Formats: sequence, C-alpha cells, structure tokens
Amino acid sequence: MSVNVEQYAAISNELAAKKVTLVAVSKTKPVADIEALYALGQRDFGENYVQELVDKQTSLPGDIRWHFIGHLQSNKVKYIAPFVYLIHGVDSLKLLKEIDKQAAKNNRTIQCLLQVHIASEETKFGMDEHELAEALAQLHLFSNVKVCGLMGMASFSDDETKVRNEFKVLHQLFLKSAFSDPASAILSMGMSGDYKMAIEEGSNMVRIGSLLFGARVYP
Repeated sequence: MSVNVEQYAAISNELAAKKVTLVAVSKTKPVADIEALYALGQRDFGENYVQELVDKQTSLPGDIRWHFIGHLQSNKVKYIAPFVYLIHGVDSLKLLKEIDKQAAKNNRTIQCLLQVHIASEETKFGMDEHELAEALAQLHLFSNVKVCGLMGMASFSDDETKVRNEFKVLHQLFLKSAFSDPASAILSMGMSGDYKMAIEEGSNMVRIGSLLFGARVYP
C-alpha cells in the first residue's frame, strides 16, 4: 500500500480545522489505495480521465463523492453523468450545455465549477474574465446544472509571489461572482505543492494527490 497514512491524518485534520474540503486525487492509483483512504474516512476523490473514473466507480463503494478534475470533452460527459458528484473544469458554455443535457437524461442536477484561466502557461484551460461573466449571466438557462463556484490552477512555478498573485486574482473573481447559494459556494484552488498558500488566499477546496499517495506512476 502506497498511502501515507500519517500524512493523510495530518492533512485532513489541518483542513477540517480550517473548514476546507480535501479532494484526494487518485488518478493512476489502484483501487486498493482508494479503499485504504476510504477506510480512514475519506469520501471525496478526484479523477482526471473519464474511462479510469468509470472503471473505478463501478468497483468502489457507492457513497464516494467523485470529482472530475481533468479537462472534460463534451462527447465524454454522458459516461460520468449518471454518478459524478462535482465537475471542476467547466471551461466553456458549450460544455455546460452538454452537462445540462446529460444531467436531464439521467434525471439529475449535476454540480459544476467554472474553470478560470489564471496561470501564465498556455497549456492550462479555463475562461478569461469576460467569458466567465458571460457564462454567469446565462446560468438561468440551465435547469439541470448547479454552478456552485470557481476552480483554477496556478502556474507551475517556484515563484511564490507569482503563484500567490494568481490565487488572489481568482479569489477576487470568486467574490464578485453571484452563485445561487453563496454560503456554500466553492473555490477550488491549490494542490500538493501550493495548497497552504491557496488556503491563505481564500480556497475552501484543495486537490491533493502525491502527498497522500506518493508520486504518480504513469503506464
């Protein structure tokens, strides 16, 4: 088992005290590792790949809250629509429309976060400020999605000032955005390397993988 039990206990206690939700990023990790964290009480798990998520969901307990945190293609939404708990990376109105459509087919309301591009790297996905405003203005058109917050990924950089400023930008956009349930609105930012800084800048949901599971092993 590659789960770091002591690290998990320390991080989960730290986050619980700050009322921050821990999403354990389990992509590329075996079912046994997820079961180990589940046995310790973890229920929120994040996956990046649709097929891997579908395969894991069928063989793990039904009360796991599955977060899709990768780049989601519109033609793949139908595979996770029956069970996904929260889709983090909604980066276009086209994708939001497809999620709404597939949610309706499954008689569900799917929770979503709008992804904002805050990093300097062009490889990262997300809306700019104008696209975000446009999306928020059209939320009333969707009856089977609940947009409950924002998500963003900071630059992969050792420059802490740069990363912190990117988090600050996203937090300001979050505060200016109108969500249906402001008291429970989600700001998902921060990963293994920068989650402490993200929390200092207003994050209330972090996505942590390698600190819990060890370095990823890619096939």
